[in-house]
Order: sequence, then structure tokens, then C-alpha cells
Amino acid sequence: MGDTGSPPSKIVKSLGLVFGDIGTSPIYTVGAILLFLLPTVQNIFGLLSLITWTLLLIITAQYIWLAMSLSDKGEGGTIVLRTILDTLMKPGIAASVVSVLTLIGIALFIGDGVITPAISILSAVEGILLIPGFESTSGITILLIASLIAIGLFLFQRRGSDKVAWAFGPVMVIWFSTLAITGAISIIGAPQVLFALSPTYAIGFLLENGWASLIVMSAVILCVTGGEALYADMGHLGREPIIKGWMVVFPALVLSYLGQGAYVLNTGSTHNVLFSMINHIGPYFLIPFLVLSICATVIASQAMISGMFSIVYQGMSIRIFPKMKVEYTSPDLRSQIYIDAVNWMLLIAVLVVMFEFGSSENLASAYGLAVSGSMMISAIMMALIFLLQKDPVKMLCAGVLIVIDFFFFLATLMKIPHGAYFSFILAAIPLILTIAFIRGQDRLHDLLKPIRFEEFLPQYMKSYDSLNKIRGTALYFIGDVQNLSPYIGQVFFQNEIMYENNVLVSIRTTEKPFGVKTDLDRHLAPGLQLFTITAGYMEVIDVVALLQERGIDEKTIFYGIETIVSDQFFWKIYSIIKKVSPPFVQFYTLPPEKMHGVVMRVVM
Repeated sequence: MGDTGSPPSKIVKSLGLVFGDIGTSPIYTVGAILLFLLPTVQNIFGLLSLITWTLLLIITAQYIWLAMSLSDKGEGGTIVLRTILDTLMKPGIAASVVSVLTLIGIALFIGDGVITPAISILSAVEGILLIPGFESTSGITILLIASLIAIGLFLFQRRGSDKVAWAFGPVMVIWFSTLAITGAISIIGAPQVLFALSPTYAIGFLLENGWASLIVMSAVILCVTGGEALYADMGHLGREPIIKGWMVVFPALVLSYLGQGAYVLNTGSTHNVLFSMINHIGPYFLIPFLVLSICATVIASQAMISGMFSIVYQGMSIRIFPKMKVEYTSPDLRSQIYIDAVNWMLLIAVLVVMFEFGSSENLASAYGLAVSGSMMISAIMMALIFLLQKDPVKMLCAGVLIVIDFFFFLATLMKIPHGAYFSFILAAIPLILTIAFIRGQDRLHDLLKPIRFEEFLPQYMKSYDSLNKIRGTALYFIGDVQNLSPYIGQVFFQNEIMYENNVLVSIRTTEKPFGVKTDLDRHLAPGLQLFTITAGYMEVIDVVALLQERGIDEKTIFYGIETIVSDQFFWKIYSIIKKVSPPFVQFYTLPPEKMHGVVMRVVM
């Protein structure tokens, strides 16, 4: 994607742009698991083995190996998996199921994206409680500090993260190095924890505790938060730097978790384990580590916010989300975008979650449902792809991962009474809005009764011959040239507005991320032309520049605006979405002084 840096520099960048979320999970994972376990030797060995092999199976096998073998021009994510399946499957029930799974996966990713900044920032700020003299800091003070950091982070988004992105990688290099070194130092005090690398302890723990082990698994899932974002962010740097970056990150995480296990065995302390371990190693090191952890969690949150912007932008491009104003914050990186509406809705949701749950421990009891759900959906889609591609080895591995992901999902369902219902609410809101928008668009298309081109053409030619024509060129935005929007008939035949040159402009989004091509048909009819732009769903389209390349200098731009009227609740939701969404032409930043919206009232 235009990055000319050397492989080592790309690996460093991957640590900052991709691994922030999973890299900060050691702050809260062990403490969350020990809420359900007594710190006995057998339990500690079991949880350490579970964490290690969960990282190995979910991140290494599911995402690094399987998922990253499936990309579209280097792009990854749920929408890309759907794109690949669309090319392999025929339209039908199965294709419809895949579309539904895609929507649920995106909704879960959004729900995860709300909780991630909240739990990451809160857990880092709570390290203040271990600083001498600050032990009695009130919960509301912690919340206010965490809220101010979150507000600052979201206020910063409009400026663009690329301006400080150069620092993300080096900061995370220091973070992972610190995790590895402090973990190794702590292991010296109880080297027997190295035996926990054996999967026998994980298997033994599960067999001994039976269904009760699901409670522990619901907390173990926290160690792989960020796996889905890791795959979705693949297009930023490419597959190789992420794979090589994981070779650095994985040992650092395992050392940190083993070190925390050794610390618990030696001291019996189970609260705020990572910070307590650092304080135990060297009290004077605690404050610098606290500052470093806050920086790391901000970087982790930034990666999730950027991923959220990207997924919403992709959704808008394939018309499953309404159009929203998009600003491009970097002239070089097309992935650096800012969506104002998403930014502020996300900030409000993060603050609500922080104050609703009050602490990272409470949040940990609610966290994981969205993570495990999106993991399972990705595994199902990958298994289908490998089945259709006739790759039995990968299909079998994906099938095994579906079973593992299912048990994690089942485990996190047990958290529903303890706050995991919030994940359902956070995911349900975008899911309901998305379904309302998609169904509303389909219903609107049926009600508007588009004009078939073969019926339109004779009427147009008759009007063009008889009406007085305005000098210059007018553009008319259309979806499909064979089925024209009724607003065009309203302009030509009812209002009798006719320009010397009339250009129908159709913008088509392909299933590919990149690539732009244009086509100009000058011979539709006298004074009537068709200009078609075909672009990848991640492309930034400068419509005016593309028109000028073809020698078209527009005087006026017409587009349709639908006003929805309904008494039914579901269609009222769609009506509100339409009202707050800018017309799609504003998505392409066209000259406002030339724009003329033609209003059509639609009763649903």
C-alpha cells in the first residue's frame, strides 16, 4: 500500500498499528481469570496453559495462518471474507445466510470496539492505586482521569493519527520489551511455571473442572482481544510484517503471562496482578511503567477506532450503511480517514460503558461476548471458503477452530447476568439500524418505481426536440442506467428543465478494494451521455477531476432526495436514518454551489 520502508521498519510499525489491542491484554487478563479461581499451583498452571494455547490456536492458527491466507489485494476483515464467498457461491439461501453472518459479525466488531477503549484505558489508570500516597484514590477520580484520556483521544481523531503514528511503533517496542523482561525476571522466582507451556495442564484443568471450566474460559478469552482487528488491519501494512511482528509479540506476551503466574504463586496476590508484579520487582519503576501502559492503551484504542472507521467506510461503500461525511486526514495513506458521526457516537458509548461499570474488573466480567462471537463467525466463513476452494486440510482446521470458538462463545454467554448483556445491546443497535437501512432501501426502490431506460428514451428525445435548452452541461446522478430514478423524469418532463448537454453519472462500487476506471458513452441520444465510474470500495473518488479528464465541465448537478413518511415504527427508524444521513452526492465532495436536490415524498 505504498509503504517503501524496510522489513524491520514495517515490523516496528505493525507493533504500533496492529498489535496494540492484544498487546495490552496482559494488564487485565490474569486478574480477571483469578476472580473465579483460587491461586493454587494446579489452577495457576491450568490458567497459564489455557492462555498460552488459546493464543497459539486462535491468533496463530485462526488469524495468522488461516485468515491471512484469505485476502483481497492485501485487505482483510469480515467484509473481505464475504466478498470471497460471493465469488464462490451462487445466489440463494446459503448466500443470504452469509450476508446475515456478515452483518452480525460487523455488529459484534462494533460492540467490541466500544468496550476495548473503555477497559484498556480504565485498567491502565487503575495502576495509580499502587503508587504510595495514592492508594485511597476514589473510584470516581479514576473514572474522571480515564474519561479525560478518552475524550482527548477522540478529540484528536480529526487531526489524523498519521501525524503521531511514527511514534506508535517505537512506544510499543518499549512496551513489549518491558513485558518480556519483567516477565522473565518474575519467572526466576518460580521457574516451575515454565511447565505450564505444556498443553496437558490446560487439558487436565478442563477435564477436572468439566462444565465449570467454562466460567474460566469466559475470562481466558480476554487474552485474544484484538485478533479480529489484527486481521481487519492487514491492509495497512501487508501480511508479512504482521506475521513477523507476531513472532516478536507472542513470546513477549507468553513471558508476561508466565511472569504474572510466578508472581501470584510467590505472593498470593490476585488483584491488579501486572502492576503489583512491577511494583514487586522495583517500586521506583512503577510510575514510568504506569505512564508507558497508558500510552500503550491509548495506542491500542487508536488502532480499534481506526479499524472502526475503516469497517464503517467499507460498509458505506457496499451500501449496508448509510452514507456519512468522510474526511481524509492523510494525503498519503488512504486508510487514514475520519468519520465525525462515528467518532462522537463511539465516544459517548465509551463514556457510558465506563461510568456504567465503574472499574476494569466489572468490565472484564462483561467483556468477551462480542470477541468470541465475531471469532466464531469468521471461522465459519473461512471453513465455507476452504470447502468451496476444495482445500480439505485448511477446511478441517477451520472446523476444529469453529468448535473451540463455539465453546468460548458458550462460556461468554454465562456472563450475560454479570453485564455481558451490554455487549448484546452495543451490537444490537448497529445491527437493527443496518437491517432497517437495507430493508428500507429495498422498499424505497420498490415504491419509487424507477423509469425503464427504453421507456425514458422516447420521452427524452421528444422533450429535447421541443423544449428550449439551457446553455451548458448538467449532471444527473443515477444508480442504474437501465432503471432511472424518478427524479430525472421530474426534472425533464414535469419541470421541463433541459440543458444542451445532459450527462448521466453512474458510480459503481466493485467488490475489490482498489482500482478506478471510467467510461463515457457519448451516443445514448442527442445531448445525452452516460459517464460511468467503476471504483474499488476503498477508493477515494474525485468525481470532478475524473469528469474534467473527459472534457466535461458541468454547470449544474442534479440529484434526488427522498423524504420518507410512515406511521410504522420500523419505517420511522429508516426515515430518521435518511434524515440524518447526507445525500450520497455529498460523499464525493462535489461543488456545493452547483448542487440542486430534487425532493420526492415517499409514503411507506
